[in-house]
Amino acid sequence: MRAAVQRRYGPPSVLESSEIGLPLPGRGDVLVQVGAAAVHPGDYFVMTGEPYLVRLAFGLRRPRLGIPGRDLAGVVAAVGKDVTALRPGDEVFGWSTTGTLAEYACVPAGNLVSVPANLSIVSAAAVPTSAMTALQALRKIANVQPGQTVLVTGSSGGVGSFAIQIAKALGAEVTGVCSTHNVDLVRSLGADHVVDYTRTDFTRTEKRYDVILDNVEAQPLAVVRRALTPTGTLIPNSGRGGRWLGPLGRNIKARVLSGFTRQRLKPFLSVETHQDLLTLAEMLATGQVKPVIDRTYPLAEAADALRYVAAGHTRGKVVVTI
Repeated sequence: MRAAVQRRYGPPSVLESSEIGLPLPGRGDVLVQVGAAAVHPGDYFVMTGEPYLVRLAFGLRRPRLGIPGRDLAGVVAAVGKDVTALRPGDEVFGWSTTGTLAEYACVPAGNLVSVPANLSIVSAAAVPTSAMTALQALRKIANVQPGQTVLVTGSSGGVGSFAIQIAKALGAEVTGVCSTHNVDLVRSLGADHVVDYTRTDFTRTEKRYDVILDNVEAQPLAVVRRALTPTGTLIPNSGRGGRWLGPLGRNIKARVLSGFTRQRLKPFLSVETHQDLLTLAEMLATGQVKPVIDRTYPLAEAADALRYVAAGHTRGKVVVTI
């Protein structure tokens, strides 16, 4: 099968289109013929091996797994002996820890759910990591309640575009922060208010928010906290930082500061779960959430897709079609 393969850490140019062996599903696995695979900043960090902290999980000297990508959607080609909920021919989406930028991927059955009837394979592939991050941040970490005020920075990006819609589905009054170019998009996602950061600094207005999901972290914690209510929740979520530790230093600072204030400063690491994926599938089926697709690339241009994501100005999601 064809796959985008990397044999060393580095920029997108390290990816090669290669012919490799077909993976074989274990007893609890599903062999998926991949139709589309989304890419996001986390994939770029793993590909480059920076911050160096990621190498503790993915290989110190070279990538332990040579195929990038985590999110996928496609058709079940075969199932392991213990798999009963899925069968060949089913359209599924979910996540894999062994790479998705390939014609086939072996995925534990618990990492997959059926694609809603109203969703294309490309749109389904855009969902897992970014939408699950938004869902867990707002529902689990912030415990957003109807009537609360929620502000989302980077609201036109991958996580942000889902966060706007999920916060609305939870009954919140939602404000999105974005550039002039993306104001109409964010408003179309359901935002009650949109702040154009090129004209207005949300930290310098009189408005205070119960929850801030900061996907950009363009300003220090102390500055962003000014826009929180006295007992509000701030969730830093950019993933960017120093070359060695990435966002770890900022996250530790947020944890420490949280002990000295009534405000809750809650950096977190999203961990995919089957139940959250089912929740998202239901929200997609009912139209509460709709993926925004910025660009699609063929598998042979996977390096260009990751290069575009790394630039940091995506409108929604970037998807590689296979």
